Amino acid sequence: MKVVYVAGPFRAANDFEVDVNIRRAEEVGLEAAKLGCSVVIPHANTRNFHHHMPEPVMLDATLELMRRCDALILVEGWQDSQGTRDEMCEASFLGIPVFHTLFGLKNWLEGTK
Repeated sequence: MKVVYVAGPFRAANDFEVDVNIRRAEEVGLEAAKLGCSVVIPHANTRNFHHHMPEPVMLDATLELMRRCDALILVEGWQDSQGTRDEMCEASFLGIPVFHTLFGLKNWLEGTK
């Protein structure tokens, strides 16, 4: 089973907007899981960490999770997220495919069976 990392914005101007970003990532993760893969949603994993952990530690930890995945799926608004852009660069360096749509992810998953 392929493991897919959900990449998108986490940080925001306030806690409500952070929660909106987390929910968007969870929605994409659920749809990806319905395609038959396991998903890593770092937003949900670190939901309550952002007031308690230094930001560089959180970013390094989520980047390490991403390195262990087979692919990335992007969440709307990813262009505005420096963390997501960094994840995409690392994925490109490692040869990990990055998908902008669930349709693209679906086709890739079907081709890797």
